[in-house]
Amino acid sequence: MMIRQDGNPNARHYLLLAHGSGAGMDHPFMATLAEAVAGEDLCVIRYEFPYMQTIRATQKRRPPDRMPRLLEALDEWVARYRQPGRVLVLGGKSLGGRVSAQWALENPVDAVVALGYPFHPVGKPDRWRLEPVQQARVPMLILQGERDPFGNRQELSEVTLSPTVQLNYLTDGDHGLKPRKASGVTEAENLSRAAQACRQFILTLEA
Repeated sequence: MMIRQDGNPNARHYLLLAHGSGAGMDHPFMATLAEAVAGEDLCVIRYEFPYMQTIRATQKRRPPDRMPRLLEALDEWVARYRQPGRVLVLGGKSLGGRVSAQWALENPVDAVVALGYPFHPVGKPDRWRLEPVQQARVPMLILQGERDPFGNRQELSEVTLSPTVQLNYLTDGDHGLKPRKASGVTEAENLSRAAQACRQFILTLEA
């Protein structure tokens, strides 16, 4: 089971970070965020779901597994990294954040972080995926681009989330938090702000 580890493996706070549906743990977004969030006080583990491991091995694209298989895979990763006294946070980009939030509805974990939560499929704003964020029972941080096609700021202004959910917007960001040049904000600035928000959120948690 391949992983990418950033930060101190002896840290008390751990973030298990999953990828989005179409790109694995080595995608620049994943690498940049993980490296910026990690430190002596926080270990970030990037991992891949089985279907992405198959893509890596065969070099052939395939769709994500269905949710039950993704949740089953996450069972294994949590079992591998859960330890007494460790603060364990689940998180991910898009699909990875959705799976993490879904898993936390039925299983104990300290918190969840979602980077670009897929509130609905692109172009289908009537097909909401709200259960994991409306019924969340643990602290959850969602970092969303203001113009994310999977759920933008205007659409989400009318959505009620669980009181445990904190929704932060990145200026003019798309699904990868990338802003347009005219916004006056750079992609690097948005990613840095997202990483800092993740660190602050995670490091305030107690086991």
